[in-house]
Amino acid sequence: MPAPATTAGVGTHEPTTWGRRLAAVAALLAPVAMVVVAAVALAGDVLIALAAVALVLVAVAADWLALTHRGRGRAAGVALALLATAGLIVVVATHWQGVLVLLALLLLLALFGVAAPYALGRTGQASAARATAGARPVGPARSSALIINLKSGGGKAERHDLAAEARRRGIEPIVLQPGDDLLELAEGAIDRGAEVIGMAGGDGSQALVATVASRRDVAHVCIPAGTRNHFALDLGLDRDDVLGAMDAFTDGVERCIDLARANDRVFVNNASLGVYAKVVQSDAYRDAKLETWTRMLPDLLGPDADPIKLEFTAPDGSICDDAPLVLVSNNPYQLTHLAGAGTRERIDTGTLGVFAARVRSGADVSKLVALELVGQAGRFPGLLSWAAPEFEVRSEGLVEVGLDGEALRRQAPLRFTSLPGALRVRVPRSAGVAPAARAVAMTRDNLGALVRVAAGR
Repeated sequence: MPAPATTAGVGTHEPTTWGRRLAAVAALLAPVAMVVVAAVALAGDVLIALAAVALVLVAVAADWLALTHRGRGRAAGVALALLATAGLIVVVATHWQGVLVLLALLLLLALFGVAAPYALGRTGQASAARATAGARPVGPARSSALIINLKSGGGKAERHDLAAEARRRGIEPIVLQPGDDLLELAEGAIDRGAEVIGMAGGDGSQALVATVASRRDVAHVCIPAGTRNHFALDLGLDRDDVLGAMDAFTDGVERCIDLARANDRVFVNNASLGVYAKVVQSDAYRDAKLETWTRMLPDLLGPDADPIKLEFTAPDGSICDDAPLVLVSNNPYQLTHLAGAGTRERIDTGTLGVFAARVRSGADVSKLVALELVGQAGRFPGLLSWAAPEFEVRSEGLVEVGLDGEALRRQAPLRFTSLPGALRVRVPRSAGVAPAARAVAMTRDNLGALVRVAAGR
């Protein structure tokens, strides 16, 4: 078997033992120093600090009021949020020492962000070595094809003239036309002898072509010509370098990754049920995501909202029917938004990632909306999360699902299954790693790992 590939321009050496121990000590001292700095700063201005916290809480509550109500309720929420924000600015401006304290805290947080990945061996070099450990170098296929959606991503493929670029590299370009069936196009290309098949388009299109590639045992190439390209991000591709991704056809590395299935439909990223799935069903969602969220939230999470009837069994065996939002992913996410925005450290663990936000009161709704808006959905106290090879959601009749961003309706129950190693995927030798493969959050597990490194264990 050929030797494992290494990422171009990236070495495979690990940080030295003493270097990692010193970095671990620095990372552990950073949160301690943050607490000390905050405690000293608050010692002389407790009332001011409490006033600032109170204003933040008022602004958050007002934002929730504005997002989940209409008419006078929304107007009152906006006005209150503006007043609370203005008050917070006045407090900060009149107590300039607080700005210095904030800067000190941010610097200490940055120290943790730099030192912790080095200490735990999650630098770009170490992460790249792990990502390529199971990959093998491959040369050009004797025959390959690229399906191109010219309309995806606001016309990315057309702007980069991917059809001409494919021909220049000896790849058959297949331009998607209105009414074409992606599955049939992929099957036809393989019937004509394609050993590698690529898709230039969004994640929903990637999933369809990957379905055929997996079934026919040919390699798949992802060209990030869609809008968000989450799949490309987790493969380590530069989502802004559309032409660079084409190198996977001619001089890349190949590895096996997982797919996932919801009943009879394969997906590469995630399936959202409940609130987010209903938003995705809106015709206006693709062109105006934030405006669509704002318009629909009162009907979905407001006091007069109809209950979202989703039921599933939690890991402890209990039955849950109070989660208005459920996210099932192909391998666990490092979650920032319950709408599915986040990255995965790996796509080859053979498991699904399951997240469910349980809401029992208006206060829970407020917390969920606030944390979702600031990209901290993973900290919602009512969040259940676990990994499993299978998962089932029960409901009545058809269930709305956002599958890799595509709006679908599927008959309940929905049975989700991981498909380990189902897809051979090719990426350029220059591909990096997903952001989650390098990030180290300030969690109990990571702090415990840093303690062990610092102690030389």
